Amino acid sequence: MSNRSGRPAKGKEKNSKECIIESTIAIIKEHGSDAVTVRNVCAKAGLSIGTFYHYFRDKDDLLMYFLSEIQFEDCELAADPSKISERICELYMKLINRYMELGLDFMKSFYSTGNRSLSAYMGEVDGSFPPGTVMARSETELTTAKNDGYINKKADIHTLCTDICTIVKGCVFEWCLNDGKTDIEPALYRIISNYLSVFM
Repeated sequence: MSNRSGRPAKGKEKNSKECIIESTIAIIKEHGSDAVTVRNVCAKAGLSIGTFYHYFRDKDDLLMYFLSEIQFEDCELAADPSKISERICELYMKLINRYMELGLDFMKSFYSTGNRSLSAYMGEVDGSFPPGTVMARSETELTTAKNDGYINKKADIHTLCTDICTIVKGCVFEWCLNDGKTDIEPALYRIISNYLSVFM
């Protein structure tokens, strides 16, 4: 029996949230991201709408989970700080690899113009990247590289980050269009390295 209060039953907290996430993935794979509604997710998960709102504010907040589950502020990068192209690619591949784990059908549906969460996450708020996002970490990395003399002092770091984000989205869309047959990692490294070489 569903818990109508909005709080998951004692001992079910972890299972309820996981069930919401898994049900969302299943809906996206089966019907696309447009089919994700609070009602559909709850029906698929066998949970009350109140339980959904215990974990997520709305559909967009739920979809944002897939973008924000990696803590980019704290993630370690293996590439040397002097090799800024490699560090930026390594950073973005952490996000891309997580998406690829969710499968091609998920990616095709998720990387759509109708996904407002993706647009919000991969965008700006009042001219700044949201804290904790891959773009914010990218900006930190590029700023450090500029201060250390690896990038031209006249380079506009914020613009560079915006351009790199566009490159990444393009590579992901290409991967989706080619049904996952494109080797996304070397393509990403090649394009970003060529782009950043102009500013070194």
